[in-house]
Amino acid sequence: MTENQPNQEEASKSDRFFEEKQGLAEIDRKLKEVNDAREAPSKLASKIKQPPGNVLGLAMRVSVEVVSALAIGFAIGWSLDQWLDTRPWLMLVFLLIGGAAGILNVYRMASGFGYGDNYGQAEENTEDKGDLRKEE
Repeated sequence: MTENQPNQEEASKSDRFFEEKQGLAEIDRKLKEVNDAREAPSKLASKIKQPPGNVLGLAMRVSVEVVSALAIGFAIGWSLDQWLDTRPWLMLVFLLIGGAAGILNVYRMASGFGYGDNYGQAEENTEDKGDLRKEE
């Protein structure tokens, strides 16, 4: 009987090793699926970065940008006027700020900044490019 115990222990160890190996392979497969799904661009993200395809879409976006900025400015100003009892001064100030924000958003969109991947990042250093040209 003592001879069967080492064989049984080795068999149970190899079974456990095989089960652990299968479990790790399953985890590895699931991680690869999640990483592949995360790296693949979604359909919505690819549509968002593209400019509108027609003039009607562009006009709709411009109007929504301006009207929403004005509405938010009006709402903030009106609520502050109600709270601080300064009617109509804060509403007028925030209405002007909202209008300026809407016009700035339209300018960004018209300039193409709204579709850039690196919007808001620092410009490249042009001195480095000049140095490379001198060396050539």
